[in-house]
Amino acid sequence: MALSSAGKGPEHKDKATTMQVEDDRTGTSVETLRRAMADHLFYSLGRTAEMASKQDLYMAIALTVRDRLLHRWLNTAETYFHQDVRVVCYLSAEFLMGPQLANNLVSLGLYNQFEDALKQSGLDLKEVIEQEEEPGLGNGGLGRLAACYLDSLATLDIPAVGYGIRYEFGIFDQEIHDGWQVEITDKWLRLGNPWEIDRPEIAVAVGFGGSTQSTSDERGKYQVVWTPEHVINGVPCDTVVPGYKTNTANTLRLWKAEARESFNFQKFNAGDYYGAVIDKVYSENVSKVLYPNDDFERGKQLRLAQQYFFVACSLKDMLRLHLAADGKIQNFHEKVTFQLNDTHPSVAIAELMRILIDEYEMEWERAWFITSRTFAYTNHTLLPEALERWSVELFGGTLPRHLEIIYEINRRFLDEIRLKYPGDEDLVRRLSLIDDAGGKYVRMAHLACVGSYAINGVAALHTELLKKDVLRDFYYIYPEKFSNKTNGITPRRFMAVSNHELTELITSKIGDKWLSSLDQLKQLEKFVDDKNFVSEWQAVKRLQKERMAEYVLEKTGVSVDPAFLFDVQAKRLHEYKRQHLNVLHIIHLYNKLKKNPHLSITPRTFLFAGKAAPAYITAKLIIKLINSVAAVVNNDHDVASKIKVAFVPDFNVKLGQILYPAADLSEQISTAGKEASGTGNMKFALNGALTIGTLDGANIEMREEVGAENFFLFGLTADQVATMKSEGYRPYDYYESNQDLREVIDLIADGTFSWGDKLIFRPLIDSLLNYDPYMLLADFESYVKCQEEVSQLFSRPDDWARMSILNVARMGKFSSDRSIREYCSDIWHVDPVRVQIEKYQQSNAMLKMPKGKDLRSAAAQTCF
Repeated sequence: MALSSAGKGPEHKDKATTMQVEDDRTGTSVETLRRAMADHLFYSLGRTAEMASKQDLYMAIALTVRDRLLHRWLNTAETYFHQDVRVVCYLSAEFLMGPQLANNLVSLGLYNQFEDALKQSGLDLKEVIEQEEEPGLGNGGLGRLAACYLDSLATLDIPAVGYGIRYEFGIFDQEIHDGWQVEITDKWLRLGNPWEIDRPEIAVAVGFGGSTQSTSDERGKYQVVWTPEHVINGVPCDTVVPGYKTNTANTLRLWKAEARESFNFQKFNAGDYYGAVIDKVYSENVSKVLYPNDDFERGKQLRLAQQYFFVACSLKDMLRLHLAADGKIQNFHEKVTFQLNDTHPSVAIAELMRILIDEYEMEWERAWFITSRTFAYTNHTLLPEALERWSVELFGGTLPRHLEIIYEINRRFLDEIRLKYPGDEDLVRRLSLIDDAGGKYVRMAHLACVGSYAINGVAALHTELLKKDVLRDFYYIYPEKFSNKTNGITPRRFMAVSNHELTELITSKIGDKWLSSLDQLKQLEKFVDDKNFVSEWQAVKRLQKERMAEYVLEKTGVSVDPAFLFDVQAKRLHEYKRQHLNVLHIIHLYNKLKKNPHLSITPRTFLFAGKAAPAYITAKLIIKLINSVAAVVNNDHDVASKIKVAFVPDFNVKLGQILYPAADLSEQISTAGKEASGTGNMKFALNGALTIGTLDGANIEMREEVGAENFFLFGLTADQVATMKSEGYRPYDYYESNQDLREVIDLIADGTFSWGDKLIFRPLIDSLLNYDPYMLLADFESYVKCQEEVSQLFSRPDDWARMSILNVARMGKFSSDRSIREYCSDIWHVDPVRVQIEKYQQSNAMLKMPKGKDLRSAAAQTCF
C-alpha cells in the first residue's frame, strides 16, 4: 500500500511530434493522479506512505479531487461575474449532501482513472470511499432534495448558489439500546473536512435583540434605527458542487457563526474566565447543532436565531456580489431570485425589506416592489402543525425591527384585502400574517405567500390540496402565483454512485446518455422479454441483496437470507408515514404461522430504517415496537425460516446507497393526503424495487408513469379519508369487526412482544383504538390483501423482474433535472450559461496580476 514518491512537475509523452503536458493539479492521466496524491500526502498532510492511516489516504485523495473541482469552480465564478447572468439562490435550512468523494469522481468523469491509479498504488478505491464521514446537515427529504437540486442546477449549467448553515453537529447519530433509539452527537467534523474552503475575509455581521428607535432626518423623512443587543459574524464555508460531465461547478455556501471578539483579555486578567469567552459561547451556539429541541422557549429562540442568521448572511452576501458586478440596487430582483425551501427561510422577506428601507433609505413602495419579486416559495407540508409560527413576544425579543416590518406588511396587505373583498372580515382574519387566536403568533407561511411572486407544491396531489385546504385563501386571492413542481432525484447519486452494477448493465444496452437525460431509460422496455437481460438484471439485484445482508448482520446481528423478499421501509419515523401499519402486517403473518407452522408463505425479510425526532415520544415508541417484534420473530424457530425483521440504525445517505439497490419492495404507505411528495419512493423505484403504496404524494404520478398494473395499490384515497373523518371515524369498529386485526392488536396488548409487560405499548394501542388519526385500522384489511398479491408475484421471479425493469424504464419523469428545468422556465426565468475552460499551458501557469489591480479594493473580493 504505497503511493509513488512525492514530486512535482510536468508529464511528457512523446507521440511522434506531439507532446502532452499535464499539470499535477488538473491532469487526469493515471500517472499524474498518482503523483498528485503522493504530493498531497507528503506536502499537504505531512505523511509518508509508510506513516499514513486510512484517514490520511482519504484526505490525500480528496484533496487531489478537490484540485480538479477548483479548476472548474473558479472558471465558473469568473464566467458568472463577467457575464450578464440571472442567479438562483437556493435558501434551505438543510443540505443533506451525502459523502462527496464518489459523487465528485462520477461528476468529473474520473472514477475509473482514480480506481486504476489507486490500484496501481496498492489501494482499493471502495475502501477509501467508505472512510469518508457523512456530513449530517439535514434531517431527511427536505435536505436531500436541496442537494439533488444543486446537483441538477450545476449539471444544467444554471448560475446558482446554495445558502444554508454549516452546523458544527448535524443530525444525531442513531444507536439502538434495548430496542430504544438513543441519540449520539454527530461529530462529522472531528477529522476535518477536505471539501470546504473558509472565507473569513467576507464574513457578515448579524444582529439580534436590542431595540428600535424612530426618528426623522433633516428632510422630515421617517426613519427607524435598530440597535442590536448582540452582533455575531457569519463566516462562509464554501463547498464546490460540480455538474455531471460539464465545466460548471456551482457553490454551496454554508455559514458558521463566530463571535466578533472571541476572547476578552481584560475580563480574563480580572479573573472572570467565563466572562472572557461568553461572547464566543453565545455566538457559536447559533450554528452549533441542526434543529435544536424547541420544546422549551430557549430552544425556540435558538431555532429562530438560526433561521435569521443564515438568511441575513445570504442576502448581504448576494447584495455584495450584485453591486460589485456593477448591478444597481433597483434591479436586484431582475438579476437574482431566492427560492425559499419551505418556511424556514421566510424571514428573509422581512430582512430584505429592512435592508432596503433602513440601510438604502428606499421608499416602502419601491422596497416592496423589489422584495415581492425576489422570492419564490416552495411548500413542503400538508400538516398544519408543520407550518411555522412564532409567538410575537419571542419574535419581537429576537428581531424587534423585523416584527415592526411584518406588522406593516400585514397592515398594508389587509387594507388591500378589505378593498378587494369588502365586508369579509373572516377572510381578513384567516389571511392575516398575525394569528390572534389564543395568543399572538407570526405565521411564517403567510409571510412567504404574501412576499413571494410564486408558490409551488411538490407533487400534483400536494399542490391541489394546498389550493383546496392548507393555503386555500391564498389561492383564492393569488391563483396566478400557484403551480406544481413535482420533486425529483438525481440519477448520478442514486444510480451511478450507489448502484454501479445496474448502471453498467443499463449503459451496456442503451449507452450512457441516460444519466443526464433520464427519459432515455424508456429504451429498456424493448429488453423486458430478453431472457439473458432479465437474468443479468436478477443477478445484479441478488448481488445488492447479498451486500445488504452482510451489512445487516454487521450492524444488527440479524442473519437474513438474500433469497427472501426484501421488504423495505426507510424514511423518517412519523405516525403519518405509518411504520406501525407495516408492523401490524408482520404480526399478522407471525400470528398465522404460529397457528399453522406448516403454512406456505413467501419468505420475507422486513427491513426498517429511519430516525425519530428526539422529542417525538410516539415515534420513538414505534421504533421500540419494531425492535421488540424483531426480537420475538427472529428467535422463534416456528417462523424464523419464513420471516425476519431488522431495524438498521442510523439511516442516512450512505446507508441509503446500500439499501435502495437491495430492496425488492418499497413501502410507501402514508395516509392519503398527508405526504407532500416523497423522494424515497423515487429512489427505490429507480433501483428496481416495486412499490406498495397509497394514492398519496408523488405515488400517484409514479403509478401513472409506470402503469397501474406495475404498482401495488391499497387503501383509502385522500377524499375518502376526509369524508370518513367528517362523518365521525370510529376505529374501534374495525377492531371489533375484523378478527385478524383484533388478534394482532391483542398480541401487542397482552405483552407477547414485551416479555409480558402490558403497559409499555398501551399508549399506541389506546391511540389506535380510540383516535387512529392516520387511519391504520381503516386501511389494514386492504393492506394485508395487497401484500398477498405481492407474495404471489414474488413467487414468479421472471414476472417480478419484468415489472422491475418496466418500473425503472418509466422513471424518466422523476429526475431532479426535469424538476429544475420546470423551475427555470416557469418560475425563475433563468437560462443556462456555458463555462469554457482553456487547456493547460505551462506559459499561462505563472502568477500574473492584472494591470491596475488595487489589492485594497473591494473588487478583490467580488468573486466567490
